[in-house]
Amino acid sequence: MSSAEGAPRRIAFLPDEVTVEVTTGETVLQAARKAGIHINASCGGSGVCGKCRIIVREGELRGGISAKLSETDLAGGIRQACTATAAGDCVIIIPAESGRSRGGLTTGIAERHRAKLHEYDIEELRRAGIFQPPLEKLFLELPRPSPVDNMADAKRVVQALWNQYRERGMTIPLPVLRKLRRVLREDDFRVTVTLARPVKKKTGGNYLVNIQAGNWTRRNFGLVFDIGTTTIYGQLLDLNNGRILAGAGDYNGQIGFGEDVINRIIFAETPTGLAKMAELATGTINALINDLLHRAAVDRDEITSITIAGNTTMTHLALALEPHSIRRAPYVPVSTFFPPIRAGDIGLDLPLHCVALLFPAVSSYVGGDIVAGVMGSGLYRAEALTLYVDIGTNAEIVIGNREWLVCAACSAGPAFEGGGITHGMRAAEGAISDFDINPDSLEPMNLTIGNMPAVGICGSGLLTIVAALLENGIIDRSGKFRRDLDSTRLSEGRSGYEYLLARREENGAGHDIVITEVDIENFIRAKAAIYAGIKTLVEEVGLRIGDLEQIILAGAFGSFIDLDAAMAVGLMPEIDTDKVRYVGNGALMGSRMSELSNHIRRDVVEVVGRMTSFELSEVNSFKDQYIAALFLPHTDLSLFPAAAARADLQEKGPP
Repeated sequence: MSSAEGAPRRIAFLPDEVTVEVTTGETVLQAARKAGIHINASCGGSGVCGKCRIIVREGELRGGISAKLSETDLAGGIRQACTATAAGDCVIIIPAESGRSRGGLTTGIAERHRAKLHEYDIEELRRAGIFQPPLEKLFLELPRPSPVDNMADAKRVVQALWNQYRERGMTIPLPVLRKLRRVLREDDFRVTVTLARPVKKKTGGNYLVNIQAGNWTRRNFGLVFDIGTTTIYGQLLDLNNGRILAGAGDYNGQIGFGEDVINRIIFAETPTGLAKMAELATGTINALINDLLHRAAVDRDEITSITIAGNTTMTHLALALEPHSIRRAPYVPVSTFFPPIRAGDIGLDLPLHCVALLFPAVSSYVGGDIVAGVMGSGLYRAEALTLYVDIGTNAEIVIGNREWLVCAACSAGPAFEGGGITHGMRAAEGAISDFDINPDSLEPMNLTIGNMPAVGICGSGLLTIVAALLENGIIDRSGKFRRDLDSTRLSEGRSGYEYLLARREENGAGHDIVITEVDIENFIRAKAAIYAGIKTLVEEVGLRIGDLEQIILAGAFGSFIDLDAAMAVGLMPEIDTDKVRYVGNGALMGSRMSELSNHIRRDVVEVVGRMTSFELSEVNSFKDQYIAALFLPHTDLSLFPAAAARADLQEKGPP
């Protein structure tokens, strides 16, 4: 059996008799997980534990060799699944000590349907005639002054803009006027001007924010940022072609003062708290900007604009706007719309001419990050009745289509981003991101990001861990571990009963990695808030879950959610998986599109105007829905018949 280099390969697993297609670089362990087949691997795929032994019956594997395997093992075709890749089509036997008798959870969605269905690419923007960044560089060749042409320098520039580009209605600010005479004469009246265009032409003309000697039109760059409660992500764009030149993310520096927005607001109410919150937010952004510029070899002065999306509280804190009333009924923010701002005025280490553009919010708890996601995902112009869910520290929900939009938010807590979990972490190398368990031996199958030694648990890993523990009867519907199971993996820990995911000698953390009952309780509260929010909002507009024609999942956690696991634990309603689309970081996507198209920025104003916000805390049924969802998957198993049947929950009785 062979396969051309770079072509897809097929791995057949025995005795399960399941065949799966893999791509270059995909390990046998990853292929097994994709096929829903368990292979013991507690180290996360780093080759340390030696438990993922497989036998090559046909074909050839690359790698899979370690000190854990003897010469006799190697001669017998034994390899380690976590570090072996297929050189061609293969047939692999999973010995009894490495595997399990039946398959595990699987989404049934081989490809994640990422947002290509919705997101404009650059060529589409051009074809639609809307590829026009809010700030654009134009090259001018001006006639030199003479005795018969002694027009003022500023008027000369304005006249040239009309003659060469038919641009009118120009405002030139004082900082540009102060350097205008010198710059015009540096390259014999050949200059590049940077224009900031208004959102609505009726409200004013262009704003000339910078002027440079010579032709700099090829060097026009912009930044986009998503200010999340837990993490901040940014990208550097080439505004001439829309390419992403670099991307980076880091924890929000404010996290030390509380993992949720309420605690941040409370701290901001102290005498020096608001200034500190603003300083921490902009400090994190500035550090990421330095990283982005360094990686792309772009000078700071070449940045013309930065577009920022964040929830309402994060936007207020970044702008040093008092957020006090956001947490108190009737939940009133200082503002939901924000004018263009000089980036330096909010503490960003960017040039004087750089303009900061911030996405508007809808209400105190539906912010600019969700508006950006609605724009970027295409929901605002969709024909189909759509549910948009952004899952993070705060879960935001939007339902509607091009005709109408309703929205709400609920606090899920930081569990899905690694917060509040004993060994939780953000999605980074070494994070356990996928999991399965042998129901007989209770041995784990940990898959980590980058196939590195396990160092913690990220949100997607937490979801699949809880789902697998429930499916295999290791925890009950209230999230409690069974005490009658005989396994060294289960024991009494410092904070109650716990399951040992990776032993100290098998991981990269330097200590045992466990999941505790307290962790599972935090997870259940988070998933209950999201499910209750979805069900409440759907029912408040007179619909049922089955009426939805399309579901869009966004957010760092939502981008990698295992649908089967999400339905098994009651995080998401049982739905047709063909309806689901993934968009990744919706806030960053919408910011990127807005940074490339002033037309989309204009649409934002109209879209926000037709988004009706529900305050879930004021909806009586939300609390009841939340309490009902505080079990796995739910107190009402009729809402999750497939999950209940698979885990045999009816037979095990009520929680």
